[in-house]
Amino acid sequence: MAKKSLKIYIAGPYTDKTEEKKLKNVKIAIDAAVKIYKKGHFPYIPHLTHFVDKRVKKIGVRMRWKDYMKWHDAWLTICNAFLYLGSSKGADRELKKAKKLGKKIFYLTDEIPVVK
Repeated sequence: MAKKSLKIYIAGPYTDKTEEKKLKNVKIAIDAAVKIYKKGHFPYIPHLTHFVDKRVKKIGVRMRWKDYMKWHDAWLTICNAFLYLGSSKGADRELKKAKKLGKKIFYLTDEIPVVK
């Protein structure tokens, strides 16, 4: 049992060849976030910028991969812990940064303790 709530950054694959597969990756991250929240913690879901990306394209604002990484890095820095759902260019980069920052790393939601 954890004594206090953690702010947990969720990292995992997002980009894929089809919109359907991207949305599947977003749903996986959301499902993990719900499990984390139900354990008494507060997740950050970078996958939700999927919807930001859709909107900025519609309104003609240019956002590049590095812009999203900068956005996510700000949140990674303030999170206490990190959940790694699987390998991708971005998730691997974020895992490396989380380790460098000394974050508590989880690889499964089952590893995350429940808050008393």
